[in-house]
Amino acid sequence: MRRKILTVVLAILSLISVRPAVAQQAGKVFRIGFLDNSTAAGSAVLVDAFRQELNKLGWNEGRNIIIDYRFAENKGPDRLRELAADLVRLKVDLIVVTAGPPASAAKKATTTIPIVMTNSTDPVGEGLVASLARPGGNVTGVAALSPELITKRLEILKDAVPKLARVGLLRLPGAGIGQDLQLKELRPAALALKLK
Repeated sequence: MRRKILTVVLAILSLISVRPAVAQQAGKVFRIGFLDNSTAAGSAVLVDAFRQELNKLGWNEGRNIIIDYRFAENKGPDRLRELAADLVRLKVDLIVVTAGPPASAAKKATTTIPIVMTNSTDPVGEGLVASLARPGGNVTGVAALSPELITKRLEILKDAVPKLARVGLLRLPGAGIGQDLQLKELRPAALALKLK
């Protein structure tokens, strides 16, 4: 998880540094919006790691950055859109999102503020970027490539347990596009491997 957070932090710093008019202002305190679908308590470990990695790179909350946290408390897309619009009204320099639904909400709220996502199952399929090679727009970050990799994981599992006949898949309630894509890829792979 720390490596993923560091990747996101480096993306944040590179986005901030490409805004020369802002970056050259001595003593400028950057404002980062943090948007997550869950609760503050549920994201505490992620937020703590995020702060620690920023600190290691010289970005200290209250000194040279302000982080405005917004948690949708699992209340759905409407709440995410409200919170994303709130961050845009605050004129944050950057929005950090934790997954696809918060990224979609942020993208709908702004086309100019850079958005960094810590994890997206399929940013192209979710309409967040044009392509992985040339994302375009204002969204960047980490793509899990779960739909593409889930069939390979199933093959490895079958190789590791040759007598495997049945596999279970746990899904979060209110499955998003990423989980739907995984299931779509998994079914034909399971049939090909003669798995239930």
